[in-house]
Amino acid sequence: MFDVEVRDGLIDAVLAVSSGLELEKKLHTIVHTAMGLVDARYGAVGVIASEPQPVLERFVFEGIDPETAELIGPLPAGHGMLGLLMQSPEVIRVEDLSQHPASIGFPAHHPPMRSFLGVPIRIRGQVYGNLYLTEKADGAAFTEADEVLVQALAGAAGIAIDNARLYQAAHSRQLWIEATRDISTDLLAGDDPAAVHREIATKALALTASAVTVYATPDDSGQLVVTASTRAELLGRTLPVSGSAATAFMDCLPLRVSDFGDLDERAAALVLPVCEPDTATAVLVCVATPGKQFTEADLDMAAAFTAQAGLALHLATAQRRMRELDVLTDRDRIARDLHDHVIQRLFAVGLSLQGALKADQAEGNRRVTVALDDLQDVVEEIRTTIFDLHGGSVTRLRQRIEQAVTQMTVDSAVRPALHISGPLSVVDATLADHAEAVVREAVSNVVRHAAARSVTVSVTVENDLTIGVSDDGVGLGPDPTDGTRSGLANLAARARECGGRFSVTPRSGGGTRLVWSAPLPLG
Repeated sequence: MFDVEVRDGLIDAVLAVSSGLELEKKLHTIVHTAMGLVDARYGAVGVIASEPQPVLERFVFEGIDPETAELIGPLPAGHGMLGLLMQSPEVIRVEDLSQHPASIGFPAHHPPMRSFLGVPIRIRGQVYGNLYLTEKADGAAFTEADEVLVQALAGAAGIAIDNARLYQAAHSRQLWIEATRDISTDLLAGDDPAAVHREIATKALALTASAVTVYATPDDSGQLVVTASTRAELLGRTLPVSGSAATAFMDCLPLRVSDFGDLDERAAALVLPVCEPDTATAVLVCVATPGKQFTEADLDMAAAFTAQAGLALHLATAQRRMRELDVLTDRDRIARDLHDHVIQRLFAVGLSLQGALKADQAEGNRRVTVALDDLQDVVEEIRTTIFDLHGGSVTRLRQRIEQAVTQMTVDSAVRPALHISGPLSVVDATLADHAEAVVREAVSNVVRHAAARSVTVSVTVENDLTIGVSDDGVGLGPDPTDGTRSGLANLAARARECGGRFSVTPRSGGGTRLVWSAPLPLG
């Protein structure tokens, strides 16, 4: 039926429409290739939307220049010959369009068209759209051979469009997943919820290719008020209680609406409640561009996005409440510490100064000097308490050190004392782990080897983190860091790892003084 040249042309045409995965480019390639295959001057692909009734959702054309297209006006909606193909998806080949009973003519400025060939494009047995070709070269009519060629091309085009749609759907899902991840990360990182609501509206606008999106939350009276929108003039608007937004909010059920009228213009919309977990706290509305209808796939992906956003909001709220509870608990502990330590020490200083009034001058001077030293210690404790108020990391490290000292001495005869000075909040996680390990190892050595009655642990944060451990025990040998005692060797190794210093020296009054220090991390 076909000569070699025609067969080669068909093979080239099939290869052309099969390349690439971007749907819009694919549709233009199909039209352009079909026109070249049968020498048509004009061509188009009409994509059919079947809901709520069959209409041309997209119309991609070739052969008419942009200036003429603008003069012609709106794209075809699916009447006349185009509508006939939508109603009866079979091949239509006409020699003169004006003579066909279904023809309704052309709008002003439209170029004249006589010959016509229309072929449906099917994907997995369902009609996706139609391929239209008009005005065969030299004014001739389309032939039966042209019909067979275009049918073959339409079959290949259906497969190619299906592949492009699958790719587009996968890419769209990936974008929705990334948007969900970003929103969840921002909320759980403690970002301002109002800013996150704006981000939700902005991301939904791009992902659904909507004209406008609004994010509405209930006010004190229960009315839905727009608190975030991609259109500034809509902020503060109240959505009607009888509208679809209120219905979706009350039922916590996502809706796909073909004629949304809760805002100024009427258009298709996705109405998506944000629930955490079963009670709606907000509603996101995506309003389509004029003439566009959202699909079930659009609804499914957008609903999954808002469902995850609702879960992240719920977790962020729980996280924020836990932080608030931690702060309250920590303040209770600090209040107890102030009462048990600082206030008692101030009371003792006061008693000492009262005694100094009755003592002779030498004794009075000595008591005043001791009182000044005690007051300096009280000042350090108060400073430490103030640092404690500034964050959870301080409290965690302080509690870890306190717990380490207690656990190492609880079943022994050694009386522990702990002094912490400086902002522990600047100690990072790695150095904090080293600090806890150093305290445990050093106090454990005192309990096991020193035969001491008391041990004093001091932790100071200035330019370095410095840990000092002093005891009143029997002391160590002449070279305690020579590796014969594995615990001290471990402490020396930790100091080297952190770029710090480690030393063990005898105390003049008996016992041992251990000092371990490491520089604070930069930044």
